[in-house]
Amino acid sequence: MTASESVIPNNLDAFFMGFTANRQFKEKPRMVKAAKDMHYFAADNGRAILDGSAGLWCVHAGHCRQPIVDAISAAAGELDYGPTFNFGHPKVFELATRVTDLAGENFTHMFFGNSGSEAVESALKIAIGYHQARGEGSRTRLIGRERAYHGVNFGGMSVGGIVTNRAVFGPGLPGVDHLRHTHLPGQNKFTRGEVEHGVELAEDLERLVGLHGAQTIAAVIVEPFAGSTGVLPPPIGYLKRLREICDKHGILLIFDEVITGFGRLGTPFAEQYFGVTPDMITCAKGLTNAAVPMGGVIMGPHIYNAFMSGPPHVNELFHGYTYAGHPLAAAAGLATLDVYRDEGLFERVDALTDLWADTMHALKDAPYVTDIRTIGLVAAIDLEGEAGAPGKRGFEAGCKAFEEQDTMVRIAADSIILSPPFIISENQIDELATNVRATLEAL
Repeated sequence: MTASESVIPNNLDAFFMGFTANRQFKEKPRMVKAAKDMHYFAADNGRAILDGSAGLWCVHAGHCRQPIVDAISAAAGELDYGPTFNFGHPKVFELATRVTDLAGENFTHMFFGNSGSEAVESALKIAIGYHQARGEGSRTRLIGRERAYHGVNFGGMSVGGIVTNRAVFGPGLPGVDHLRHTHLPGQNKFTRGEVEHGVELAEDLERLVGLHGAQTIAAVIVEPFAGSTGVLPPPIGYLKRLREICDKHGILLIFDEVITGFGRLGTPFAEQYFGVTPDMITCAKGLTNAAVPMGGVIMGPHIYNAFMSGPPHVNELFHGYTYAGHPLAAAAGLATLDVYRDEGLFERVDALTDLWADTMHALKDAPYVTDIRTIGLVAAIDLEGEAGAPGKRGFEAGCKAFEEQDTMVRIAADSIILSPPFIISENQIDELATNVRATLEAL
């Protein structure tokens, strides 16, 4: 495709882009027009862009996979929309069964929404409703963690702990507190998997119980590893200790697995990787391979059963979304789970983990690198920031990777985040690392 065949629109003004430097982007847009397997294709000249971030952590099986495309196409011609308030359609029930089976015997029910943000919002409301249904209506307090990302709705923003996501929008929900984050760069450097130091930080929950009273706390929500803030794996034993403290005080434990769910660590969910069972799991992204928006809350029977009281004609949960369990999303979800199973993609992630870690940690001597963290098929490469301009070096690295190295990466402040589709080849892992090195050398 020549430059004259560019498909970049003449006017970019109308779209107010989220989490984007709008003025910079619209002056020099980084646009894609198509995608296939491991690559995007640039809108200006059609060049192939290696996808080092699975879109936004979400295209696990690679782009435009034909079984998923076919399932969505067939669903669109069969049932364009079906409500799930007092009505239903078969595919959404099948998907709920498939996902809960994947999560394991401790999980039996699923609530659907349309994104990770909606999944978190729903889990927080379900947690408070659970205690209300059991006669413990005083349990309304929610506990998050510093440097956590739980989406952008008011509930998720409130329990989240990324300052820039919170500072502009006011105090958020009342009655929210936070555990300290687990990032200890002075003790844990250039790590693979769970980190050695920091398990004692789980005792923050006991401190908050002492401060607020256990009878006021509904739930604790954590990412098994913090993702969007820069890939912060948990200390060894940390999640297990949170589970123990929650059990001791009757507090629900929610794992936000929007990033980790559906194979990112080589297991269906991170709860299986870490051997710790939460009460609820939030998921999205890999649920449909991002082909159609969808999210959900996976829960144990004790959560669901707590709501099943009162007259049978009365709604048990006064919460839901118009597009929850949309037929096209359900079809995409079922086809995606088939691809994961038929191609053994979770097992593939597990098999690639050591090579991935070795290749990423070989970037230790690249310019500006101050730390590297890997877990599963994820890596964070911290860069030395520019004095007086936090995030500028990372931003420039992201732009240069796309423009000069034909590679898409995620940027979190001055960190490069890599989380490729599971179909990445060994040669492409090396190519990705080579392109990151060349990007850093060009800064």
